Amino acid sequence: MGQSQPTHTRKKNSMQLPRAAAAAVDIEPQNASTSNSNVLLEVKGLTAVVTESRQEILKGIDLIIHQGEVHAIMGKNGSGKSTFSKVLVGHPDYEVTGGTVIFKGENLLDKEPEVRCHSGLFMSFQSPVEIPGVSNMDFLRMACNARRSTLGLTELGPLEVLEADLAILDEIDSGLDVDALQDVAKAVNGLLTTKNAVLMITHYQRLLDSIKPTYVHIMENGRIVKTGNASLAKQLEEGGYRAIADV
Repeated sequence: MGQSQPTHTRKKNSMQLPRAAAAAVDIEPQNASTSNSNVLLEVKGLTAVVTESRQEILKGIDLIIHQGEVHAIMGKNGSGKSTFSKVLVGHPDYEVTGGTVIFKGENLLDKEPEVRCHSGLFMSFQSPVEIPGVSNMDFLRMACNARRSTLGLTELGPLEVLEADLAILDEIDSGLDVDALQDVAKAVNGLLTTKNAVLMITHYQRLLDSIKPTYVHIMENGRIVKTGNASLAKQLEEGGYRAIADV
């Protein structure tokens, strides 16, 4: 992205993720005594604008992801879900204006997109650009082996390509039939270990029936406004966002 990103933290009320979330609760400050030894990603007060128009999309995101966790972000169209994921990987269409993002103990916002990838951050785009003559598998293998080369490791074969520490999956269930969804869920579940984590963005409960989330977050107007366990998504499926607002 060329320009260095500001890394100061805005003075907002903390909405960090608790280690033991109830079924559907408003976000409470993180317990200061919680161990940070297995924290993969820590986002505090993240704000961002569209680079060209300067329209503010993210208005203070707070999120902590530990190793071994699966997080799902849900919300209405335009709430900032996909923007959040793109900001994490350094998409040039967005500019960070405040807050901090720490990934594996290092400032993520200081890194170029390819360096973020090499450090273990992976994003599955909702609508990837098609490159004639290059299959998705070839592309993933090249990206993975570029990271391994940076780390001084041997290259992997076609079946070993995805070894991300944090995989961001942006609406991977979009347009899938039931069988294809099960295939995707099986692949994602097969990648999960106690050392990595997944951040999923979805509109639908059906994905969460197959990939069980540790936490579900509801985004609205550029912020995470509610956090809970998998039952929060079920409430959303049954009663819509009005039901969530009444919790």
